[in-house]
Amino acid sequence: MHGDETTLQVLKEPGRTSTSKSYMWLYRTSGCAEYPIVLYEYRPSRKAEHAQAFLKDFSGWLHADGYQGYHKLPENIRVVGCWAHARRKFDEALQTLPKEKRQDSLAATGECYCTRLFQLEQSLMDLTPEERYTKRLELEKPVLDALLAWANEASAKTAPKSALGKALHYLREQWPYLVRYLEDGRLERSNNRAERSIKPFVMGRKNWLFSNTPAGAQSSAVIYSLIETAKENGLDPYRYLVWLLNNAPGLSQTDEAWAESFLPVNAPQ
Repeated sequence: MHGDETTLQVLKEPGRTSTSKSYMWLYRTSGCAEYPIVLYEYRPSRKAEHAQAFLKDFSGWLHADGYQGYHKLPENIRVVGCWAHARRKFDEALQTLPKEKRQDSLAATGECYCTRLFQLEQSLMDLTPEERYTKRLELEKPVLDALLAWANEASAKTAPKSALGKALHYLREQWPYLVRYLEDGRLERSNNRAERSIKPFVMGRKNWLFSNTPAGAQSSAVIYSLIETAKENGLDPYRYLVWLLNNAPGLSQTDEAWAESFLPVNAPQ
């Protein structure tokens, strides 16, 4: 699975001010799923307990960014770190330097290591998960070992609060999660899949700005889940919703398992 979350303003949240920061959480299947599922869930905060409640029956790997809340999940959920975030921090450190000093800088070296890992991963895309697992250990693990050794050495001579110091700290702190993709060939090196799925909500929020009530926020979560899951399964979202809304009310009165009948995989041609 992949997980992510983004902020949301809800005006009439009981016991909270209208300027309080709420969150839309996102959970979705990984790239190996035959029938993709994208689920949004509204929650009033970013507390780890929300992810724990949603994932209470889940066991396996969860791709996520460096948010510590995911690291508080039970041991049967193994968090896989995001190399896109790690590389981004080295790039941010690089941008703080004058152009003439960037090429030979430590920040450039860190970014180069990350880029090399992505290049190697790109070359393995067409392999089976089993083949990819073996090739990662052969080709990428030596680069990872060299990167960690370099990061430990570079950290000793870098100011902790500098942009480079923060990039090195992130890399070393997140290391157990960043290397976890080596455990299975189906795993991905980044959480970009979740970030792409949450982007439609982020773009929408720029237009409508806020939700009026928690019920409205959760309604948004339901609609976004339906539309984005339909898109992931190659369906026309409008036609899918028309089919769903025309047929679901009647079937829900007579069949307890009505919802399964309306999964995208069961949609008519």
